[in-house]
Amino acid sequence: MTLPPGQRAVDGFPRFGTHLHRPAPPVPADPVIELCGALAEAVTLSVTDIAELPRQEVRADFHCVAGWSATDLLWEGVPFNTLYRTRVEPLLGADAPVSHVSFEGLDGYRSVVLLEDALADDVLIADRLDGQPLDSDHGAPVRLVSPGQYGYVNIKHLCRVEFHTSEPPVTDRWSPLAGHGRARVWKEERHRYLPGRVVRPVYRTLIGPIRALSARGSRTSPR
Repeated sequence: MTLPPGQRAVDGFPRFGTHLHRPAPPVPADPVIELCGALAEAVTLSVTDIAELPRQEVRADFHCVAGWSATDLLWEGVPFNTLYRTRVEPLLGADAPVSHVSFEGLDGYRSVVLLEDALADDVLIADRLDGQPLDSDHGAPVRLVSPGQYGYVNIKHLCRVEFHTSEPPVTDRWSPLAGHGRARVWKEERHRYLPGRVVRPVYRTLIGPIRALSARGSRTSPR
């Protein structure tokens, strides 16, 4: 098994995310995803409607920026490029091409992705993992899965997708853990300013505390 630079395989698939010591946000009775931004009009789609689009399975590893990798995961859902081509492109103006996409979860976490990265063939709006519906620890009801990018891009509990004609303002610019804008795992783009190999030792020291906090907030037993 070959992993990207600086990654180490772990057993299972640890819970990760923001507010780690607390449970995941509750799932609404009728979950929806809002599509907005540089569109002629905002659109709200139910998760059920999205699930009826052509579906795809992707078997891939998941790589946390801290340095651990969960291997051989089987995701299922709707390719993001299918959602974009069928539901977003008809609402775009030719004079303002989309360059970036932001994804937001029910927990308030947000990531910004270049459109070309979001349209990769293996990027999914996923609702199933290893043959089962997503549980609360791993992003129910639906989440972004982008195997070629570090975990902080892969937003859980997805509820909003916004399309931009220029890069949105960076909110973590001065954070010591400022994430790289593209987060490509094979280029080891971990940090916005520092080379990946430089921050590896620092990030690895965070794995233990993060896993302990995550376990405290988990609603399910470890996988």
